[in-house]
Formats: sequence, C-alpha cells, structure tokens
Amino acid sequence: MGRPVPQADVSGTEPFIGQLMLVGFNFAPRGWALCDGQLQAIAQNQALFSLLGTAYGGDGRTTFGLPDLRGRSPIGRGQGPGLAPVSWGQRGGNETTTLSAANMPPHVHTPTAPQVQVRGAGAQAVGVTTGGAVSGGVPVGSTSSAGNGSGFSNRPPYLGMYWCVSLFGIYPSRN
Repeated sequence: MGRPVPQADVSGTEPFIGQLMLVGFNFAPRGWALCDGQLQAIAQNQALFSLLGTAYGGDGRTTFGLPDLRGRSPIGRGQGPGLAPVSWGQRGGNETTTLSAANMPPHVHTPTAPQVQVRGAGAQAVGVTTGGAVSGGVPVGSTSSAGNGSGFSNRPPYLGMYWCVSLFGIYPSRN
C-alpha cells in the first residue's frame, strides 16, 4: 500500500511538502491535513518534520506539531520598517483587548455650561439632602467614572475558512 498522494493544485503541479492552502470546503483533501495544531508522528512524517521541526509544537523526539491557524491570521516573519520582529512559528496577539487609562491619550472633559442655576434659599436642588437649602450657582467641572474594564474583540471583518498543509509532495530545495 503506497502513501497518499496529494491532489495537484489548479495549475496541475504537485505541492511542496509543508505548503499551505486555503480552501472553501470543510475538509482537508487527500494528502493534506487541517492546520489545527494536531501532533504528527515523526516516524510516519520524517520529510515534513525535517521542514517544520518543532516550530509549531511537539516534543521533537516522537511528535511534531502542524501550524494552528484556527482563529489566527498568518503574517510574514522578520521585521518590517517600524515593526516589531516576528520569529518563525511565533504566536502573538490577544483574543480580546481591555483598555485602561494608560492606553488612552491625554484628554480632558471640559463642561460646556459654566454653572447650573438653582432656585433660591429654602428650595431643594439636586445633590442637596432633604431640608437643605442652596442659593446662587453651582459650578460644573467634574465627571464621574464610567465603564467596567471588560475585554472586547478587536478584529477586522473576517470569514472563517480552512487552512490545510500538504503532508506529501515535492521536497522544497533552498535554491
């Protein structure tokens, strides 16, 4: 019994071992596996292990991991101008974000009314206990805290699809 041969892509060429492919259907074609972080046995996948190593998981003795692109966007490794460096296999980002005062630019909440007029002596006004009296104006100049510090998703619009990795095919040369 021979090994499964991956199906050729639309150009009719055999894929490279370890090549990724995005598909619009809900399964990995024959000779491909879903990029869901599953562990593979090194003994049965030596060529693929020689390319991926333990960049995506595994113990490096009996198993290695496939890339896990569930809920993630792949980005190029390296460092672009003005960007932080990204290593091969490095995971980053957060599922949710929580803003704090330290994340916000300096700002003030300036009231638009210089003061609030209240009725004369003997009248009740907002913030005055029962039986109290206020006359004149009350300066406006403070705000109260708001929010509860809950995290929120910060994703651009997205569409869930399946990433697959070729388990077999042409072993890629470096030059």
